[in-house]
Formats: sequence, structure tokens, C-alpha cells
Amino acid sequence: MSKLKIGVFGAYRGMTMINVLLNHPDAELVAVCDKFLPALEKAGAAAKEAGISITLYESFDEFFGHDMDAVVLANYANEHAPFAVRLLKSGRHVLSEVLPCETLAQAVELIEAVEESGKVYAYAENYCYMDHTFEMRRRYEKGEIGEVMYAEGEYIHDCAGIWPSITYGERDHWRNSLYPTYYCTHSFGPIMTITGKRPVRVTGFVTNRNYTVPPLGLKQGECAGIEMVTLENGAIVKSVHGHLKREPGSINYEVYGMKGSMESQRFMPSYTPEGQEAEIQVYKEGEKVCVGTNERYVPGKVVENELAHKYATHGGADFYATHFFIEKILGRPDGEHYSIDVYDAIDMGLVGIFAYRSALNKNQPMEIPNLRNKEERDKWRNDNICTNPAVAGDQVLPCHPDGDIEYDDEVFEKVRKMWLDGE
Repeated sequence: MSKLKIGVFGAYRGMTMINVLLNHPDAELVAVCDKFLPALEKAGAAAKEAGISITLYESFDEFFGHDMDAVVLANYANEHAPFAVRLLKSGRHVLSEVLPCETLAQAVELIEAVEESGKVYAYAENYCYMDHTFEMRRRYEKGEIGEVMYAEGEYIHDCAGIWPSITYGERDHWRNSLYPTYYCTHSFGPIMTITGKRPVRVTGFVTNRNYTVPPLGLKQGECAGIEMVTLENGAIVKSVHGHLKREPGSINYEVYGMKGSMESQRFMPSYTPEGQEAEIQVYKEGEKVCVGTNERYVPGKVVENELAHKYATHGGADFYATHFFIEKILGRPDGEHYSIDVYDAIDMGLVGIFAYRSALNKNQPMEIPNLRNKEERDKWRNDNICTNPAVAGDQVLPCHPDGDIEYDDEVFEKVRKMWLDGE
């Protein structure tokens, strides 16, 4: 069987996927595209070191014309859906980095592009595949703690220290126009894949701003988003993420079932460059009420153990997102079971979209449409409401309920200098 020919759009975030593709037995990296030459050259050097010849492109249109079976989208996080739609319509499979879409209109268009093309769309929400979340999913699927009643997902990452290196001092960089609940799938996504339950309602909250942080260009300011989510079975999930002061950051999950609970240890690092270190604790109730067993251990890798151990980025999770995408294209059981499809991806993203609308409306609960149902799509087909003026037009929203913070040019000049100086 010939290998799948796969290209990567976005060489900075995409470098982790590139490393997997350079060594995967069923895939062949054939092309990489990025407008930033140093990142592109780094990808080319990695391929050369692996003894593989690839084509490098600065233009997406030229990259688009390359002979490829599939494409990994690791470009700007607010632009995945439009490129995914274009690629799907051309007959290519797509692995999309987070987030799946910026608007409800894009959500509808993306789902329909997948359905009409018949191609594989997979969502690379790597936090669902970290050793601790993956282990919790496997144990939940076995029924060990019963049906979920309550859960928490926490992704605390104060990006102030790395803001120059991820925005380059660009005033119009997509990260500067985020709203606080946008990046919700690191905190909510693992809870959804662990339990297999979709969200049906959300109430959103936004914290006050931290004005002690030097100005860096983020219109929402330094703050955090919180989503209180109702799942389809009535269970409640608290999802929190954003710029809160905690070092190291927190990647923590808790699931309370009807017969037990599982949780990761939030005061231990969830991952390191060397690999996974997060413990989980599992309580299982026995035949007598409130009496059971407790286990506490560092989970290992179960699926493709030998190959997975070669990759450490995001606790090894980047391997699984890419691997299960390939497995699903090839029609293999692990890919069908573990790869995150377009419907689940959209559900994860809609939590953040509707949570922000809730926060802007005095925390009113918002129903989350089930876009698997075609009859629910028309209402949202032209809904371009978001904080990106280029997409929203006259439907544009502020980046924080209290309004946008505006910055002088000197702020962006300073941030750019910090980036160039490696600060």
C-alpha cells in the first residue's frame, strides 16, 4: 500500500505534526507552506535531515495545487474553517488545529463541506490525547465510575510572558482580537471526549481585567473566560481558561460519575519537554455506599505505545491527533473511534461562541444548536457575529464585555522589538 501524501499549512505550530509525518509508517510529508521564511526553512531542514524531499511554498495557492491526499491546517487559529472548506471541496482530507471555526456561518459551511465531500475531517484538539485525559476516557468508556454528573476542565496559561513571540508586534494579529471564551476547547474538549456527551446549554462569564500587566496589544486585556455547560444527560461542566496568575500553568480535569470519580493532579506539571508526568486519581465505589477503592498513578501509553513514545510535545498528544487522522483515512478501528470528527469539533467550539454571547447578555443561558440536524442549520447560515471586523462586518462584537482596550503604535513597536530581541 502506498503512503498517504500529506502537506502541512503553517510551519510554526505545524512543526510538531511535521515531525510525526516524517516518521509515520503510513504517511509521506510532501509539502509545507508558510509565509514566514525562517519557519519554512526549519521544516525543510528537518525533512532533509530525515532524508525526505519536500516542496516548500510561501503561497497557499501554489501549495494548494500540489499533489496531496490530505492537509494539516496549522495556520492562524481563526482561519481554519475557510481553508478546510476549500480543501475538502477539492477532494483532500483535512486535519484542523484548534479552533474549528470563528463563526456559526463557518460552522454550517464546514459541516456541509465534510458531508458533501465524503472526506475525513479530524480535529487536532491535542489536550484530549494527553496521557491523563486519554486514560480517563478509556476508564470512563469501560463504565468504571458510572454516568457523569459533574466535571471540571481547567486550562490556565498566562501568555503575557510569550506574547511578543506569538504576535510579533502585529497590531492586527488574530490573538489580539480574541474574546475571553474563544479558546475553550483545551478546557472543555477533554471532558466531552472523556464522557461522550455533547453540550446543550451554556452560561458564560468573563473575569475582570488584570491591569498590573504591561500593555502588550490584547484588546480583551489580561482576563479569563468561564463556561458553565449543561450536557445532554443533564450533567454540569465548569470550564475555565485564560490569563490567570499561576506558574506553572494548570491543565486539570475532574469527572464525577454516579459510581466514582477521576481527577488529574493540578499541582503537578501536566507535561514537560521530556514527556507526561501528570498523575490521575480514580475512586470507584463498591457494593456499599461511600465505600470503595482509590488508585493514584501516572498513566502510560496504551495505543501504539512504541511509536507514541517518540514524541513528547504536548505530553505526546500531538502524535495521537495526527496518527488517528491517518488511521481514520485508512479505515482502521482506532481512527474511527478516537479521531475527533467535525460534529464533535463544532460542538466544542460552539461552547465558546455561545458563552461569550451569554456574557454579553448579563450571563443569560444560551441553547447550543445541534448542527448534526440539518433543520437547525438555516437559522445560523448567515451568522457572522464575532470580534474579527474582517469577518463580522457590521456584526462585530467588542473583545470584552467592558469594551476594547485600544493601544498606541508605541505598544506594538515595543512588542515587536521584544520579539526581534528574543525577549
